[in-house]
Amino acid sequence: MTEPGPAPEGATAPPPPPVIEFHGVGLTYPGPPPVPALLPCDLTVLTGDYVTVVGPSGSGKSTFLNIAGLLDRPTSGRYLLDGVDTGAVGDAGRTALRGRRIGFVFQSFHLLPHRSALENVTLALLYNGTPRGQRLALAREALERVGLGHRLDAVPSRLSGGERQRVAIARAVVARPSLLLCDEPTGNLDTVTAESVLSLLDQLHGEGMTLLVITHDREVAARGRRTVTIRDGVLREREQQHEESGVRT
Repeated sequence: MTEPGPAPEGATAPPPPPVIEFHGVGLTYPGPPPVPALLPCDLTVLTGDYVTVVGPSGSGKSTFLNIAGLLDRPTSGRYLLDGVDTGAVGDAGRTALRGRRIGFVFQSFHLLPHRSALENVTLALLYNGTPRGQRLALAREALERVGLGHRLDAVPSRLSGGERQRVAIARAVVARPSLLLCDEPTGNLDTVTAESVLSLLDQLHGEGMTLLVITHDREVAARGRRTVTIRDGVLREREQQHEESGVRT
């Protein structure tokens, strides 16, 4: 797996490659009969983008998420993550790339029930090469970043739903990934708690994080700067974008 090196001294550094580049990416499950889950599509997500993905159940959102998160391989097209052609990388390389470049936030939190908040976040650094001596400090910093510096020793059963999701977000960002991939991040939360989590995502985006949020909620989708729809496996970007984005379709 080849990654861009530093620019020569005195030279102007080139702009970073897009975080996500889909070129004709699609996925068809083998039959009989074959089932096209995501039709070939193009998509570019730049550093600092906030893209929301909407569509009804069964539309292809989960397939899109699995491809973007390097959990599934597309059956057609090329997927470049931070300029790396993921199709040319073996399984071990994909695992390493996913661990370093992508943070995941899920609807159901997926926290280890008998581990503290600090331990749950620290475990995210176990397999990405972070030196042992740095893990606790980085995990503590991530939890403080999401407003949970006072809940480091609490286990999930002692945390509210919103606090659990904040721990999950801290776990996702602790390795400083290029992409934060969120799957229905407010689906299990009440309205007030959901708003606090969305405000946190807004804050992370304001700090430069690239966000890709899968949702069926129109209000959540409206928080993004760009919105992509998936229906019947067809991905389309909405023509009307938020003014802040400065992005044209």
